This record gives sequence, C-alpha cells and structure tokens, in this order.
Amino acid sequence: MDTPHIRILSVGTALPGPPVDNAALARRFGMDALWEQWVDAFIGTRHRHLAVDIETGEIGASLSELGVEAGRRALESAGVRPEEIDLVVMATATPEQLMPATVNVICDALGIDDVATYQLQSGCSGAVQALDVAHQLLQTGRHRSALVIGGDVLARFYDCDARLDRLPPDQLVNYVLFGDGAGAAVLSTDTSAGRCELVSVRTRLTGLNRPAGATMEWFGPVDRDSDRPAATEDYKAIETRVPEMSEETLHELLDDLDWRPEDVTYLLPPQLSGRMTRRIVERLGAVGAQEVSCVNETGNNANALVFFQLERALERLAPGERAIGIAIESSKWIKAGFALEGV
Repeated sequence: MDTPHIRILSVGTALPGPPVDNAALARRFGMDALWEQWVDAFIGTRHRHLAVDIETGEIGASLSELGVEAGRRALESAGVRPEEIDLVVMATATPEQLMPATVNVICDALGIDDVATYQLQSGCSGAVQALDVAHQLLQTGRHRSALVIGGDVLARFYDCDARLDRLPPDQLVNYVLFGDGAGAAVLSTDTSAGRCELVSVRTRLTGLNRPAGATMEWFGPVDRDSDRPAATEDYKAIETRVPEMSEETLHELLDDLDWRPEDVTYLLPPQLSGRMTRRIVERLGAVGAQEVSCVNETGNNANALVFFQLERALERLAPGERAIGIAIESSKWIKAGFALEGV
C-alpha cells in the first residue's frame, strides 16, 4: 500500500487579552526606563499576550479555553466537522492539571469523541513533535483527519508581586520572553483538499550529558513551599546552542529531501525572542527565503508559536513553493523541524 500524502488544510490560533508592551511591564513591576531599554535591545520582543492580568494576578483565560478557540477556528476554516476528526494530538509544557489531560478537555468542548487522543509534555519543540506523531499515524492509514494542537499558559508561573530588580537573570528573563496562546491545525490524508503538503517532519533529542537550558517545576502540596524557582532560563547557553542546532536542523532537512537552500521560499525560524530570531536567521544564511516570524508581537508562547507562523505561511504559500520550519527546545536540547510544499 502506498504511504498517504498528508495535507495541512487549515490553521487556527488564539491569544488571550490585549497586547502587553515593555512599558506596561516596566510600570507594573516598578522598573525604570533603563530596564525597558534593556528589554528592547537585549530581548527585542515588543509585545506579548498574557492569560493573567498582571495588575490583579487573576487568570483571564485557561489553556483549554485557548485550545478550544484555536481548534474551532481551524475546523471552521477547513470546513471539517468535529465528528470527522479521528485523531487529536496536543503538545504543551503547561497542562492545566495532571489529570484529566488538557487535550481531552478540549475535545469534550469541541464535541470530538470516540477518537484516539495523545498529549505530549514538551517545550518549544512540542508543536513539531505533535505534528510528527499525527503525520506518522495518518501515514499508517488507520486515521484520515487529525486535529493537532499546541499551546501554553506560562503566565501562571508569574509572581505578580515579585521585585524584578532582585531576581537573578535566569528568572528575570522569563518575565519578558514569554507570552500565552494556542494554535491548532487540521491534517488530512485527502489529497484533493488543502493547499499545502507536510512533506517531512523530524525531531531529535541531542541532550546527552548536557545540563538543561531551561526548567519549569510542578509543585505539589508536599513541596510547594520549596525555595526552588518555578522557572529558569540559561540564556547564555541558549544563545550559544540554539543557532548551532538550528543550522544543523536546516541542513538535515535539506539533505533528507534533496532540496537546495535556494529551493526554500519561506523560512519559519525558532522564535525565542526578537533578538535571537535575528541572530538565528543570519546564521542560517537562507538567502532568498522570506522569513515568517511573529515573536515580536506574540511573545514566545512556546507550543503555540509554530502555529502562528504556519498560519502566516499558509496564507502566502503558492503551488510549487517550499517552506522549512525549525523549532529548538532548550530544556534538554531537542532539534525539531518540518518541510512544506504548496500544491
């Protein structure tokens, strides 16, 4: 039996609340204009959307609510009914609960039932891992239509009463890097539908004997008073490793597909921050490829980011044009990437 070709029919995304700019963060946390200038220059991200009201500390949107909104938009855009979906895969680093799995809460709200569901626990590479799982399962012929979801609500880990001027850099950076959101894509084995084929997906763990570049704790009743920080980022290690891993991933994808760099029309680079994205794009040297980025407006919303890039890429991708997306996870150093071709 021939291996089915997998089409991406549509993408839907969802952001919580209005954009929060660097000036608003500076005012809320009592930081001065010099700190705001540091964020602009060193991080390079102008806005992020937060599911938590930083003035009150109240949660305004949950991960499942954002996932439902993104999933509904993707289904409506694809013209696919919930009952036509027979596979759902979700990636998140910040599930609402250990049980029930957030993917199943989202399915319930969307009216999806009697299907195979999977939830992957991962950081920035998770969205590509979810695409990979769905892609492989669809290729078996056991499923025909998949909803792939990625999202995170990282602002739940904010301490809105924190004194940022007293935080070490590995904790301070989290307040300016991250945002919240969700995205979803409808994949299908129907080759008469959609305008884009997902021609390749790859993920590789490369963290053997390397310290974690990012951590996020799950505090239970026994240890919630621990003095361990909820989240940390080794930004110096990330600045060094991520551009290298991105370049490796690009060339691995090109070699697998027998594509040349000049064959790539659109490049979807990793989206840690505005400044890092510029550095990575320069390192990749994909001359002629148009960059598809959104981190300056959305913040780094982790597993949602790839879907925001995909949404923009699908609007532009014409028949015969090619795109490559790359996502790098620093928590234990995972390389992930995918390739698209317009049909």
